[in-house]
Amino acid sequence: MSRIAATIEQARQSGGKLLIPYLVAGDPDLATSAKLMHELVDCGADILELGIPFSDPSSDGPVIQRGVERALARGTTLRDVLALVQEFRQRDDHTPIVLMGYLNPIEIMGQEAFVAAAVDSGVDGVLIVDMPPAEAGELHRRLQAAQVDTIFLVAPTTTRDRVNDIVQHCSGYLYYVSLKGVTGAVLSDYDSVAENISNLRSLCDLPIVVGFGINDAASAQAMARAADGIVIGSALVGRIGTLDERAEPADLKHCTEVIRAARVAINDIK
Repeated sequence: MSRIAATIEQARQSGGKLLIPYLVAGDPDLATSAKLMHELVDCGADILELGIPFSDPSSDGPVIQRGVERALARGTTLRDVLALVQEFRQRDDHTPIVLMGYLNPIEIMGQEAFVAAAVDSGVDGVLIVDMPPAEAGELHRRLQAAQVDTIFLVAPTTTRDRVNDIVQHCSGYLYYVSLKGVTGAVLSDYDSVAENISNLRSLCDLPIVVGFGINDAASAQAMARAADGIVIGSALVGRIGTLDERAEPADLKHCTEVIRAARVAINDIK
């Protein structure tokens, strides 16, 4: 059983909800990213989404864009991201890691080389924002053969036919984008999100996690009631923006407090 499958099964058996923080690899630097990854697990993270820095993060809002810029300013590459995962695995061999990013860096590296390096590093899943199922083709087959989950996004505007196509390719979990727009926007219409997730369940047997617009304990709890898990990105990345290579352990704990608070809130769901 893969790490993602084992984590999902454990949550299912306990009646719990998945908590998935997102951070940009190399923001503010790779050493701090490594410390943050372990700190997030200590805060109760079930799965880590690790952003691959890319110069044109078109689906991301200004907070994550600035995080990407900080990582790129340090010269962070896709190979550095994979090395970071490998370093993390020296201390943690059970927490799933999903790489999230855009197709261009993977194409530059080469699909075959990327998949091989991802497996060697200990990557469990890949979510490529700008790779629709119709174009996933060979990369999806390579990842599938390597037993690395291919995770896809579904948005409020996604048609039923397109959802059916996505779920045929998706594995691990389905990522539901809670609102129209980019990361960091404010989510207020919880009822429509819950309704859309309910509709998705009739088309998909996979766990459904929801992201975009979840920025505190209250919104985390509200969305976790409707979904199998939640993703918190901008609220964490914004705090990471206050760190540098001189960050002390107390600074990291302050930075990740939003994740710890979200864990408490979703554990309190009755």
